[in-house]
Order: sequence, then structure tokens, then C-alpha cells
Amino acid sequence: MSQIDLPDQPATEAFAARLAGLAQPGDVIALHGEMGMGKSVFARAFLRALAQDPALEVPSPTFSLVQTYDTAKGAVAHFDLWRLDGPDALCELGWDELQEGIMLVEWPERAEDELPDHALHLTLTEGEAEEARRMTIKGWSDRL
Repeated sequence: MSQIDLPDQPATEAFAARLAGLAQPGDVIALHGEMGMGKSVFARAFLRALAQDPALEVPSPTFSLVQTYDTAKGAVAHFDLWRLDGPDALCELGWDELQEGIMLVEWPERAEDELPDHALHLTLTEGEAEEARRMTIKGWSDRL
């Protein structure tokens, strides 16, 4: 497990873009953190980098629970599980089928045991300054 300090939103976006360059089909990236810690900022930058489109509209899938995108690396599913009724509801969202592509999961703890063991876990917490964040990274020791 390691930690990095992200001094501001552009640093979070830059880290997300670098991580997008390392992502491969079959990867699951779990975004942990309280509301307002930058999970959606990270997800938006990650998806824009993968799609190679800095203006890509990336709405939060809070109500739809999942939004899919076509990228050069294949399908990417962006999950927001905040409103999920429980892990049994994942089947209705195409959880198993979407694992063939890249999965970006906000509020992954709601998936409970359905999250694959190989998932990369990123936890965003408050940093030293107002916009600063600290990111704890667990997983992908072979790539990071």
C-alpha cells in the first residue's frame, strides 16, 4: 500500500489520466472516499483520457447506477453504487458481463464480496489544503 499527495484538482486529474494509460480490459478500479473527496473528478478525468476526448461529457451515474463508454481500450463501465440496494442487484446492471472491459466503481463497498480480488483500490481523503487530497493506493504492485 502506498500514498501520494495530490495538491489540487489538476493533480488528481493528471494522476487519473496516467492511470488510464496503464488500465487494461479486465481491470477494476475501486474508488473509495467520502462525498466531496474527488471520486467523480477522478472518474471524469480517467474516462476522458481513455476516450482521448477532453470534452467528453461524463455525467455521474448516481441514478442510472452504471454508464458505459466505448474507448480505444474497449468498453469501460462507470458504476456509482451509492444507491445500490445490495450486491444482489449487481446482476441486473450487467456486472458480470461488464468485467470483460474496464470497470470504474464509486462506492465499491456496496458491492461487498462481488468486487474481484485483483481490483485496484484508491481511497481519497482530505489533504493539507482545501483542494488537496491524499490518495491511498492498494493493488497493482506489478504496474505501479
